[in-house]
Amino acid sequence: MIVLDQVTKRFGPKILFENVSMQFDPGKRYGLTGANGAGKSTLLKMLEGYEETDTGSISFPGNLRLGILRQNHYEYEEERILDTVIMGNKALWDAMKEKDTLLAGEVTDAIGIRLGELEGTIAEENGYMAESEAAELLVGLGIPADKHESKMNSLAGGYKLRVLIAQVLFGKPDVLLLDEPTNHLDLDSIRWLENFLVNEFKGTLVVVSHDRHFLNEVVTHIADVDYQTITVYTGNYAEFVEAKYENNQRAASQAATAKKKVAELQEFVQRFGSHASKSKQAQSRVKQIEKLKDELSVKGPKRSSLVRPFVRFEFEKASGRDVVRMENVSKTFTDEKGKELVVFKNLALNVNRGDRIAVVGPNGVGKSTLLKLMVGGVAGLDEDTRHDVVKADTGEIRWGHETSVGYFAQDTHEALNRTASGMNAFQWLYQWDTLKPQEHIRSILGRLLFSGEAGLKQAATMSGGECARLLLAKLILLQHNVLVLDEPTNHLDIESIEGLLEGLDLFKGTIVFVSHDRHFVSELATRVIQLKPQTDGKGAKVEDFGGTYEEFLDRHGAGLEHRT
Repeated sequence: MIVLDQVTKRFGPKILFENVSMQFDPGKRYGLTGANGAGKSTLLKMLEGYEETDTGSISFPGNLRLGILRQNHYEYEEERILDTVIMGNKALWDAMKEKDTLLAGEVTDAIGIRLGELEGTIAEENGYMAESEAAELLVGLGIPADKHESKMNSLAGGYKLRVLIAQVLFGKPDVLLLDEPTNHLDLDSIRWLENFLVNEFKGTLVVVSHDRHFLNEVVTHIADVDYQTITVYTGNYAEFVEAKYENNQRAASQAATAKKKVAELQEFVQRFGSHASKSKQAQSRVKQIEKLKDELSVKGPKRSSLVRPFVRFEFEKASGRDVVRMENVSKTFTDEKGKELVVFKNLALNVNRGDRIAVVGPNGVGKSTLLKLMVGGVAGLDEDTRHDVVKADTGEIRWGHETSVGYFAQDTHEALNRTASGMNAFQWLYQWDTLKPQEHIRSILGRLLFSGEAGLKQAATMSGGECARLLLAKLILLQHNVLVLDEPTNHLDIESIEGLLEGLDLFKGTIVFVSHDRHFVSELATRVIQLKPQTDGKGAKVEDFGGTYEEFLDRHGAGLEHRT
């Protein structure tokens, strides 16, 4: 059991938590929810011991082992896969590395004594069985033995995640802390992770995720970070939303009743306060007013940190019926060793006006490349977008009549920082259409949660969620009738994802998108393009399904659910 006792945490004048007391119970799976900046990742860091509380304490049983899976799935790119797993036992890994370093030099008496101490540590941590145990974990998680000596950078993102899970499990954790584990994973890998956490891991789970479908599948409880406190709800995310709404409605109703009562009492005091015969009754009512106001300040509805952006994509003129045609398109990349990698060969694809196409498939198969090729065929791209797209080696990409194409790049920080040197949010957005009134620019920024001083924040210092919202503001400003979106939900909190989804659902134009968020894909897609890897040198195989994502899953059967 992990116990928080009267915990307070501030960043400057901002209060994240104040006098929070709660506990994480053994065997339960907790989802941490809340707006960007509410304090979810800070809470994880406090549980890890990397961040101190301002006041109060966090206590663990003495023998409790923590396993931590952080957001950066690319931290160990140059490490051997087996070594990455063994790093999960820090004491063992440190002892093994120090031993190797000492043996590489001259062995003195002092070094001999130290080597004996290290051998003791390695023996205590069962280090002589470390590689075989690590290999067993990897095979169980779907990483074949012939890959174990390779470097981490040889693996696709979904398999990197499995290695990092093996690393965490190698430390035999009682508590698993996960910070945005689904970021940059393909949909199949996310489904695999859901199954693993529900059916394989038996300890306590605390996970931060903005993927509501993932939370609905995995968690048994929600720890909601809001109102400068943490409230625990039983159930998954959907059940939490319903319970929180009911609680807020109840609090609002009680507050309205109390305010009405206060008004009635104040009216009596004003009318009869000066009458001697009514003075005792007036004083009694004054005390009642003070009591009700105190209760309102404690129990009344508070201002939530959750705010949903208002996203609307509009355009003046619709495109023609044929939006884009890709005919005999081929693309080959050359890796660092000079080996050619065929991504697409003789690709053919048509996009029609009004399509909402989800591009799905495992990581590394070419989903982002397909979008970049598509946009690379657009004439007159702005400087910002030209940096992101790629040109086809052969074939033809023809955009139809009156198409205006907006592109959202997956790497939001890079896309923003290229054109934002020394600029604040307002300046960055204004540069894309200086003919628009400044009030119009500020209005768009306000709807995307950059009101007041937030609109003057330097673009270079923005968080991932802020970068994403500012790039969406650019798409709104330029009024495209075709939107090509590469992982637009990455870094957005759940409320921002819902705001974006609402805006796209109302959009009358054409959408082609890649997303790892199953809820987002399921709600938006009316057509699915699946890319499948091939090993015959012909590039990815393209399957075009004319239906929703749920219909696509039904058609392809349960086998898709756990395929990597």
